[in-house]
Amino acid sequence: MNIIKKAEPHYLHEVAITAIVVKDNRYLITRRAATKKKFPGRWTVPGGRLEVSDYQNLPKDTEYHWYNVVGKTLRREVKEEVNIEIKNVNYLTSITMLVGDYPTLILSYMADYKSGDIVLQKEELDEYKWVTLGEAKQHDLIEGIYDELVMAENKRRGIKTEWTRTT
Repeated sequence: MNIIKKAEPHYLHEVAITAIVVKDNRYLITRRAATKKKFPGRWTVPGGRLEVSDYQNLPKDTEYHWYNVVGKTLRREVKEEVNIEIKNVNYLTSITMLVGDYPTLILSYMADYKSGDIVLQKEELDEYKWVTLGEAKQHDLIEGIYDELVMAENKRRGIKTEWTRTT
């Protein structure tokens, strides 16, 4: 049985995935290269886009489905952007935005640092820092990122919260 059909245009979204990486009670923030179209020179967290190639050439986990694709993709993107391995990937929140008529869904996760030394993907990023929550506030973060860091801090303390504007 073939269940694949062409999606209707109003259902198509770009899917991006981000990781709030925690190491020694600090969060990894990265500065987007000045050449980037979206948010040049602003601070954010590592991540990237989900691509069909992230799963289509892999064996399916069931007859029709691939599981854990987002976590695998996030690990790949973090490795590409900052050269580190992450573990314990957990969902945090979701964001949507329109750039013109182009819809984007961003899935935000938090993860623990596992291993590796930071090496930036130069065409994407030009600086990084490990910061406390208070130090993060001193950087020109893309809107909403600080609020996600607050959510991550609460989650680490066992406090369940939904995203809300804190600044």
